[in-house]
Amino acid sequence: MWDQPYLETCCRAALHRLSLAGTSGRPADLKDGPCLERLETMGFCARRRDGRFELTAAGRARHGSEVLGRPAARPAGNAA
Repeated sequence: MWDQPYLETCCRAALHRLSLAGTSGRPADLKDGPCLERLETMGFCARRRDGRFELTAAGRARHGSEVLGRPAARPAGNAA
């Protein structure tokens, strides 16, 4: 069963660009700013003190499963 929030294509692309930005982060004043703000509300990125966005651990996991196609890690205690 799919229990994660749906990501629009534009937000998946923003998540990927954010991953590519690495520790530099991504500024909020670009065209994907609204998607970055949406990803922030979902816990996939966080806004730093300098105003740039960076991936959170949840964002790295979601990028791996949704963008790169890696299987998502199962929470502890959930057997298949």
